[in-house]
Amino acid sequence: MEVDLALVWTGIIGFAVAMYILMDGFDLGIGILFPFAESEDERDVMMNTVAPIWDGNETWLVLGGTGLIAAFPLAYAIIMPALYFPILIMLIALIFRGVAFEFRFKSHHRRLWGIAFCVGSVTATFAQGLVLGGFIQGFHVEGRHFVGGAFDWFSLFGVAVGLALVAGYALLGATWLILKTEGELQVRFRGLARPLLLIMVGSIALVSIWTPLKYPSTAERWFSFPNMLYLSPLPLTTAAVALGVLYALRRRAEVLPFVLSLGLFLLGFLGLSISLWPYLVPPSITIWDAAGDPASQGFMLVGMIVLLPAILFYTGYSYVVFRGKVRTGEGYHH
Repeated sequence: MEVDLALVWTGIIGFAVAMYILMDGFDLGIGILFPFAESEDERDVMMNTVAPIWDGNETWLVLGGTGLIAAFPLAYAIIMPALYFPILIMLIALIFRGVAFEFRFKSHHRRLWGIAFCVGSVTATFAQGLVLGGFIQGFHVEGRHFVGGAFDWFSLFGVAVGLALVAGYALLGATWLILKTEGELQVRFRGLARPLLLIMVGSIALVSIWTPLKYPSTAERWFSFPNMLYLSPLPLTTAAVALGVLYALRRRAEVLPFVLSLGLFLLGFLGLSISLWPYLVPPSITIWDAAGDPASQGFMLVGMIVLLPAILFYTGYSYVVFRGKVRTGEGYHH
């Protein structure tokens, strides 16, 4: 039986992107929520909840990006020029944010670096939303080349997705702080999580309506019979998970709101994947069209079989080592 390497690599890259969204999402959310802290001590606690793990979270972004270059060079050659500016803004903002993260603990101008950390987090997240919005809208391709404009990604839809992602990451950040903090800080972010959840649910609904309107093939996939029956568990589960987050917040649960919020993101990612499948460059180039040489894909897969479990192990291990509550006056940077 011959292994479809294009499918295997799609799974690997999809897994890396999903892991990045989940892992770095709450981490960026901490920066987005910085203005809601009432003192520098509270901001210290917020940063200390992610200080031991934040830089490891971005490993998944590197893994997804290099996987795309190596396994799907055609897709990379089209997507990069099409989304060059928002990707560049995202990378600069992530670097800026990383510098601000470290400098805030060392500098006498903590408030200034705190503002820089917040701006970097919001900018990186919004840029990711513009990238996602541009990807959903699709690319103008002739033959094997991108022939659209440098600013095709900029649209009302892209801006809406960017703002939605800021709210979504803020929800992950708020539920992470419910898990990792206590007292007044925890109470404040539990209250903030509810409106953020409503914005995120509205955003999922917006993308779910937009994509079938944009692509008739997607509308047929979701709304034709019997596909409608097969795919109906996904929106129903999403609604149930959203209600579960509300219920968990009301019951003052600590772990469940975060776990269910991650579940919402995963379900949204799965729904989007179903909508756009099998196109890696919507609306015209499939994963098989974009795939690189099978010999190259097979060669790199050997390395990935070793690398992926190693990354999963050290990621999991760091979360286990630094589990538990973070309190004022203690933490990674004290």
